[in-house]
Amino acid sequence: MTATTFAQRLLTWFDQHGRHDLPWQQDITPYRVWVSEIMLQQTQVTTVIPYYQRFMARFPSVQALAEAPQDDVLHHWTGLGYYARARNLHKAAQQVMAEHNGEFPDSVEQLSTLPGIGRSTAGAIRSIAFKKRAVILDGNVKRVLTRYRAIGGYPGTTAVANQLWQLAEQLTPKKRVADYTQAIMDLGATLCTRSKPACLLCPMQTDCQGHASGDPSQYPHRKAKKEKPVRETCLLILQNSDGDILLEKRPASGIWGGLWAFPECDTTADIERICQRYQCQPLDWEANEPRRHTFSHYHLDYTPVHVQVSATRQAMEAGRQVWYNPRTELTLGTAAPIARLLNELEKVAP
Repeated sequence: MTATTFAQRLLTWFDQHGRHDLPWQQDITPYRVWVSEIMLQQTQVTTVIPYYQRFMARFPSVQALAEAPQDDVLHHWTGLGYYARARNLHKAAQQVMAEHNGEFPDSVEQLSTLPGIGRSTAGAIRSIAFKKRAVILDGNVKRVLTRYRAIGGYPGTTAVANQLWQLAEQLTPKKRVADYTQAIMDLGATLCTRSKPACLLCPMQTDCQGHASGDPSQYPHRKAKKEKPVRETCLLILQNSDGDILLEKRPASGIWGGLWAFPECDTTADIERICQRYQCQPLDWEANEPRRHTFSHYHLDYTPVHVQVSATRQAMEAGRQVWYNPRTELTLGTAAPIARLLNELEKVAP
């Protein structure tokens, strides 16, 4: 099959079976495409849609996003994970305003200078928003191409990645680039899925070497699995007599960077020492059942420890700590495990 035939088959399939009604496919602008592409990194469409809609309602333009407090941006990202994406969105919006007068550049090279935008994301923005030819290679496209040509090896290696970029360059047409970009991502998301690919419905089935092998799901080859290490911690839910909970802002980098969370300690033996740091005295405490939250590189086993403390709402370190009442609306950015615990506290609050 020639590159022209590949694109023609794909576009014919897309016109009949592709997704055309996603929120970011309406009223297309570089800003809307950019936000959707960042949200869709390592996150499924069904998960992204409600987040995207709320995000756009709150930050309808790059200017609105640039001028918003980071806490507000992270709050609207709570539960979506990979929070560096939200921090980079905020930084990139400010950079677009400061360096490009609020207008997104239309070249892959300039787009790639913005925080959080790599070569593939830049290509998607250029092709979808500006309708100019550019090549993409996200996870879905890697899966389609490795199966189509039965390319062995882990796509994360330089040699395999270079091979895939070359193939993507060869197959990307000069016309209908926006539709082609959406189409090849759709093919990977809806038919050429990680497990149980729907080969019988695929427009590339007759020429797909992965299908011809009898087991297309062996492509792409996976990275050698390593056992994830486990880190243990106690999350201290410090609550005063008014029912207020102490939250602190985490450092900008590292786990849950820039988000608000409970103080931590290694063991319950550290509770009194930690409380003194926050100018309060533990009166009673109860450890709940441990829970697990899994990151890309390790498991976090955390034990929520509910600590009743003698403390008032006096100011702590400005901008770093706050007493929050779970009966009121939370407007701070929190990671999913913290948000769940606060929601549980809200349900039992008097």
